[in-house]
Amino acid sequence: MSVLLLLLFFPAGGWAKNSATFDSNRARLLGHMVQQQLSRNHYSQKPTDDNLSHAAFDLYLKQLDFQKRFLLLADVAQLKVFQDQIDDSIRRGRLDLPKIGRNLLNQRVAQVQKIVTELAGEKFNYQRDETLETDPEKLEFVSNLSELRERWRKIIKFQTLSRYISLREDEVGVDDKGELLPVSAEKQQELLQQARKKVDKANRNLFTRMLEESLQDHYDRYLNAIARAYDPHTNYLPPTSKEDFDIQMSGSLEGIGATLREEDGYIKVVKIIPGSAAYRQGQLAADDIILKVGEGSAEPVDITDTRIRDAVELIRGKKGTEVRLTVKKPDGRRLVIPIIRDVVEIEETFVKGTVIEDKKDGQKFGYIKIPSFYRDYSGKTDRNCTDDLRAELRRLKKENIIGLILDLRNNGGGSLSDAVSVTGLFIKTGPVVQVRSSNGRIRVLRDNDRSVEYAGPMIVLVNRFSASASEILAGALQDYGRALIVGDEHTHGKGTVQALLDLDRYGNLRGMEQYMPLGAVKVTIQKFYRISGESTQDKGVIPDVVLPSRLDGLESGEKYLDYALPWDHITSVDYRRWGKAAKNVAELQRLSKLRVEKSKEFKEIVAEAAEASQRRKQTRQSLLLSQMLREREQLRGGDKSFSPHGGMASRNKDKDKKPPTLQEEIDDDPYVEEGVTLLHELLAAQG
Repeated sequence: MSVLLLLLFFPAGGWAKNSATFDSNRARLLGHMVQQQLSRNHYSQKPTDDNLSHAAFDLYLKQLDFQKRFLLLADVAQLKVFQDQIDDSIRRGRLDLPKIGRNLLNQRVAQVQKIVTELAGEKFNYQRDETLETDPEKLEFVSNLSELRERWRKIIKFQTLSRYISLREDEVGVDDKGELLPVSAEKQQELLQQARKKVDKANRNLFTRMLEESLQDHYDRYLNAIARAYDPHTNYLPPTSKEDFDIQMSGSLEGIGATLREEDGYIKVVKIIPGSAAYRQGQLAADDIILKVGEGSAEPVDITDTRIRDAVELIRGKKGTEVRLTVKKPDGRRLVIPIIRDVVEIEETFVKGTVIEDKKDGQKFGYIKIPSFYRDYSGKTDRNCTDDLRAELRRLKKENIIGLILDLRNNGGGSLSDAVSVTGLFIKTGPVVQVRSSNGRIRVLRDNDRSVEYAGPMIVLVNRFSASASEILAGALQDYGRALIVGDEHTHGKGTVQALLDLDRYGNLRGMEQYMPLGAVKVTIQKFYRISGESTQDKGVIPDVVLPSRLDGLESGEKYLDYALPWDHITSVDYRRWGKAAKNVAELQRLSKLRVEKSKEFKEIVAEAAEASQRRKQTRQSLLLSQMLREREQLRGGDKSFSPHGGMASRNKDKDKKPPTLQEEIDDDPYVEEGVTLLHELLAAQG
């Protein structure tokens, strides 16, 4: 009997440690088992046909050389022969594509290694006005080695100039405004030479790591490409130790506290764990791409085109040590983020609340942040989101609050049972969410507790990182008319449930122990639907009042992931809307829009989003030293750190100083301020 573990969290993916030895018989067995599990258990019931094969090939080619830095057009043409054959090959146990792909890539890596060695002896003209296209989607594979050499010349020049700027910041310094201090011509030349040496060394290490990847590594990625062709949350996970699995699920690792995903040759941040070192530091965020990892002041390691397990090994470390991450923000900015490794501060992961007192009339409003829908299934603490929220609501009611703001921003989900029971704290009884299985069976999860813990007006704050269980709660409260949903133009849109199938425990493997461990398949088995019948998948929850976001224009959310399951709807269930549901939503929207247009804070947010959008479009990077220095100053001037709530970051980046209180965190948050104003208007409308 297979082991099923339901996963209701924000999407996570990862590679585990695996043997470097490749056994073709084991690989055939593994391929057969993975394909069988996917075709039997995946929600979509996609047929294993040419369409699936095309999707798998697309993903396979992206993970092989997404940045188009190694393969030639002829190589891609050779590989494309297999784009219609993956479905047949996996059924027949044919392993040609990963073998050929590995051989072609290794051949080109060795040639690039030689090219880069030759380029090391050449001088760059840093006053030459030329550009490098930094968006791989806009690049084509080159035709020959001469073109490949030119591409790498520009890559190395860009790497050198970027490294020079970092060295200049470290060794020469910046003034009080963060601008670079002047440097002599001699010092500039010295730093450029130093930067060039460091870049050459980093590239040599990258090529060595790539050439050391085994055929098993390539085959594991091939299987994962097939799995991801079903949907982005379906993965093949190579064998892992129990310790690694526990770390991924609990976030208790002594490290930075971030969930990572390998995507198109990059290591991407999926989620920041509440209470973790990265959460407290405040600069690393979901959708950031980690380019380099450095141990303290040591030379950083380039982790592009690196297996995620190798990247994680670099990022992990002992409590109290510093890791420096060079990241690329979604708007194109590059930033070095220093993080002191630490264990998760448990208290930061729990529900927290405070009272907001209106300075004009002295009226009190409650504010509660739910970082995640947690529940300790181990029985060690008995802590869970529902009980903690109930206790916080009772505490705030004693403060005579007349309205409540529930903050779900950046809440990536968690326990489904708590999403249902938390909803029940605000309604009498009724359905909360529908869960549909691949066989069409629909299960309605209900709140059967007639007690209502809080009956006053409510605002629920969301953003596009509010996912899964957060979307269930927000969607249910919106359908009941129980709360006004406020925030980004949409939530994340993850409306699916995954199960982890342990392949070692699947079926009758008697006599096949020699091939174990086989790893696991994480497969999408169910889909969420609101009580109105609409799926939360793809579209997410659309707020009643949409506010400007610094992420406006950013392609972030389920709808932008490759091969995501589509939005759809089923029949609604019977439910009774809240008796005091707002009847003036259109008027509230109008008034909010007028305030936003006059608000200094929101005007700045709109301007920043527009600037970020413009930067994302400008993907051609100047390789002129003077221009790169100007760009650095422009980005530095517009570089602000923001809290996960949406206001200015109030987290203290000095580990020796006391972290800010919840009240201090929300003091300068325009979204909370707008929430309070909307509560006033809800109260006025209710008379």
